[in-house]
Amino acid sequence: MISVCLVDDQNLVRQGIRSLLDLAEDVQVVAECADGAEAVEQIPKLKPDVVLLDLRMPKMTGIEVLQRLSANDALPPTVILTTFDDDQLVLAGLKAGARGYLLKDVSLDQLVEAVRTVAAGGSLVAPVVTQRLKAGVGRIQNEFTSLEQPDPLTERETEILRLLAGGYSNKEIANSLRVAEGTVKNHVSNILSKLGVRDRTRAVLKALELGIV
Repeated sequence: MISVCLVDDQNLVRQGIRSLLDLAEDVQVVAECADGAEAVEQIPKLKPDVVLLDLRMPKMTGIEVLQRLSANDALPPTVILTTFDDDQLVLAGLKAGARGYLLKDVSLDQLVEAVRTVAAGGSLVAPVVTQRLKAGVGRIQNEFTSLEQPDPLTERETEILRLLAGGYSNKEIANSLRVAEGTVKNHVSNILSKLGVRDRTRAVLKALELGIV
């Protein structure tokens, strides 16, 4: 079972998400937190497999939760719950350690797949929000090292990076390009190295800032 902690100050949102997740046989909601301070206290104790985190909350924001848990090395795989109006906060959240984001009107299939993806070590950069995020890149302070791209990406690496920005997994990319999954993993490792980032989500953010995708 994949254990999930819901962090949102709106009771109806938590109830709705719990109701959806209860329909999945391999997912179990083990805790709910109504504000950021409660989340920071409870998550290290509960150690859930996945956290679904709202950004706008009383006492402590979602960004502050991410930063506090990351600083204490206690941040589980976390997915931001967002609306179309949260572009800048989403970017800040991803840079603070979140694995991806979901819209609050997400479908059951999308929600469960997202939980499974991040629980397995993956990340989410959904194409439905990518353009909104791209528009917000220039409005948020750049927290990456300000350097020219040291080693340009190859045509194939750029192609794979664009697929990563579309939210595709290594397996889906391999099937699309008709190559081995191991080949895709090697390309992804090269992309991370060249962009100077440590995970797929930050690779996409960096690529957006550099205008690669």
